[in-house]
Amino acid sequence: MAELPPEAPKQGGTEEELKKRVFLFHGYTMDELRRLSMDAFIKLLDARKRRSLLRGIPKRQKKLLEKLRAAKRALKKGKTVVVRTHVRDMVVLPEFVGLTVGIYNGMTFLEILIVPEMVGRYIGEFAPTNKAV
Repeated sequence: MAELPPEAPKQGGTEEELKKRVFLFHGYTMDELRRLSMDAFIKLLDARKRRSLLRGIPKRQKKLLEKLRAAKRALKKGKTVVVRTHVRDMVVLPEFVGLTVGIYNGMTFLEILIVPEMVGRYIGEFAPTNKAV
């Protein structure tokens, strides 16, 4: 009789392994990403986002950036602030992680907690503008 193959390891791993996993963005941990300069971080992005940031931040994105930085300062003091915005084309920067953003989807503001996996993507990607019928 043929031997049975050994059991394949589980995809998810054990709970301890899952807790030990660290998010990496192009080989950098979140702490390393936060310490990078803006120019160094931009080099890690794909072409569309890199071009968008290199052309300069528009006025409405600057305003959002200021509000998010103020919310970060308030978070350190123990206050939770939800920053509501219509700006959907802002690239998620490492400094946004841990903040809650209310993203307008055309009808309501969806409150989204920014997690490390969102870094380098547009915030509008996390607030769908239409539903499946």
